[in-house]
Amino acid sequence: MIPDKAPKEDVFHCPENLKEESHIPSFEKYKEEYIRSIENPDEFWGAIAKDFFWKTKHTGRFLEYNFDVTKGEIFIKCMEGATTNICYNLLDRNVHDKKLGDRIAFFWEGNEPGDELTVTYGELLQRVCQFANVLKSLGVKKGDRVSIYMPMVVELVVAMLACVRIGAVHSIVFAGFSSESLCERIIDSQCSLLVTADGFYRGDKLINLKFLADEALQKCREKGFPVKKSIVLKHLSKEPEEVVGSQSPPAKRSCPDLELHWNPDVDLCWHTLMKGASDQCEPEWCESEDPLFILYTSGSTGKPKGVLHTVSGYLLFVATTFKLVFDHQPDDVYWCTADIGWITGHSYITYGPLANGASSVLFEGLPTYPDMSRMWAIVDKYRVTKFYTAPTAIRMLMKYGSEPVQRYTRKSLKVLGTVGEPINPEAWQWYYSVVGEGRCPVVDTFWQTETGGHVLTPLPAATPMKPGSATFPFFGVVPAILNDSGEELEGPSEGYLVFKQPWPGVMRTVYGNHERFETTYFRKFPGYYVTGDGCRRDEDGYYWITGRIDDMLNVSGHLLSTAEVESALVEHKAVAEAAVVSRPHPVKGESLYCFVTLTDGATYNATLEAELRKQVREKIGAIATPDYIQNAPGLPKTRSGKIMRRVLRKIACGEKDMGDISTLADSGVVDELYRNRCCTTA
Repeated sequence: MIPDKAPKEDVFHCPENLKEESHIPSFEKYKEEYIRSIENPDEFWGAIAKDFFWKTKHTGRFLEYNFDVTKGEIFIKCMEGATTNICYNLLDRNVHDKKLGDRIAFFWEGNEPGDELTVTYGELLQRVCQFANVLKSLGVKKGDRVSIYMPMVVELVVAMLACVRIGAVHSIVFAGFSSESLCERIIDSQCSLLVTADGFYRGDKLINLKFLADEALQKCREKGFPVKKSIVLKHLSKEPEEVVGSQSPPAKRSCPDLELHWNPDVDLCWHTLMKGASDQCEPEWCESEDPLFILYTSGSTGKPKGVLHTVSGYLLFVATTFKLVFDHQPDDVYWCTADIGWITGHSYITYGPLANGASSVLFEGLPTYPDMSRMWAIVDKYRVTKFYTAPTAIRMLMKYGSEPVQRYTRKSLKVLGTVGEPINPEAWQWYYSVVGEGRCPVVDTFWQTETGGHVLTPLPAATPMKPGSATFPFFGVVPAILNDSGEELEGPSEGYLVFKQPWPGVMRTVYGNHERFETTYFRKFPGYYVTGDGCRRDEDGYYWITGRIDDMLNVSGHLLSTAEVESALVEHKAVAEAAVVSRPHPVKGESLYCFVTLTDGATYNATLEAELRKQVREKIGAIATPDYIQNAPGLPKTRSGKIMRRVLRKIACGEKDMGDISTLADSGVVDELYRNRCCTTA
């Protein structure tokens, strides 16, 4: 699986000066540790576990599991018998045991340049304890679910860690999602409380978050699930004494015109509750396999899946991947540009960095606001050493050339990372040569909400890099490539990417629906975890992700279900049927191309097209807004009525060779759709 020798050609190597301080300084060391992690996982992970606090120790094997549905129920158990609290390990352990109370946990950078604050580990611990006591005063207890719908502010981290401290399960919903999406997630996870904010700016656009939250709570009531209380953070209207940490005057983001409707029966003010709360709170000691959080990811059926992660295994895996993949050192300043509403933000803004006592940048704004140099200005301002962003952002900034990058020195940078989707070699080369000036290794990480952390990734000082390749498996991860018959392919090959055994941080179930968990990930190829991605392995053993193999799209690093978008479209009274496929996009990677068949009497025009885009935005969120909508009098279907999306993808991409269409009930529809296909986006 792992080649005996690293390739000598067509690769990029880490500078020698970085190897001197690296945790894994060579490819030989990587191979040695990888073999140990596979052949003796109890010893490998057990040594890592010693760095964390356990109220009680685990008994028996470190990992127990069944990946084969033909042999019984799928399960993964890690460190059974152990009890701990992740919040204690992220904060108390760093403040009290490691004496890092004065170390900065977060440099918060607001949407507007100059709107900033710092929060130390000691301050963060105090605020988390206060909010944990607030939650307890409202009746939240171990095992309860709490929904969090907030912008990128320090209070978001406070809220999630306060849940963890008392054993509650947080379900964070990305603040770019619609009220309908928030409602759906609240009901599915049966959340007892909502934590939200008044609003925030995204560039120069004002988002009235409370309005969306109020809409969601109203929808919940209409569906028979009333949420009794909503805690509201005054982010755009707070007073100086109400902030977490030390901050510049908040007037830079004040918004007196923000229209808020306060419901005294439901709404509670964050700041009022915090003023009377004690900053001492004993942690709830949790079993290793107690639920930690639920995070929803799009499902191929159209209904989002509530991915459930548990306590001990997730802690160990994200702490280890963060430390080794970014080669974290005590004097680093780390910046992940993701939103905490996605798994990248959970694992590599909150849990992984804090578990290592890291100092991180927490960014509220956009990479292009107020100008194209914003990210590099922030890198210089905080002397960022390790930088982690999405290929979408890189491709977007590439359009403006090197000048906006070169306005700033970026001399502090040591490691660059990418996440969310495969990076094309051209973008990799620009990132490496322009942003990193050829001196920073690029860690192109492959992983999923379900995997909890990196599963295929280079290690900065150890792995020779090939632009566009996720390279090799992380410790404890055993990939394989299968053909359609489920046979393992050896050597250079292409097929389905699967994993043969679990690692500590893999998901445990789909919340409330274990059967869906088994069907989605384990029934297609019994004995393997199926990622849903295609993969190619080259002659040097490097892995290359080739894209989704199911009805999913990766738009700007965000996974979207075609079925979910189709469902939103057909809810419009004028739409009888819809089919959604992907079309390559130079910045976003993939874009949404929608075919809609109208009901009798309906007319396709610009007004209807605008209504359909608006409907999708409101049902799912702005990230799902269709790029192209084509009027389709008919869709290519087999005689059994199945839509041939393969043909629709070719039409969307302008490919004339449709392949075998002999099974179509009416092949004439293909020519008509091709003639009328969309050539320009909205």
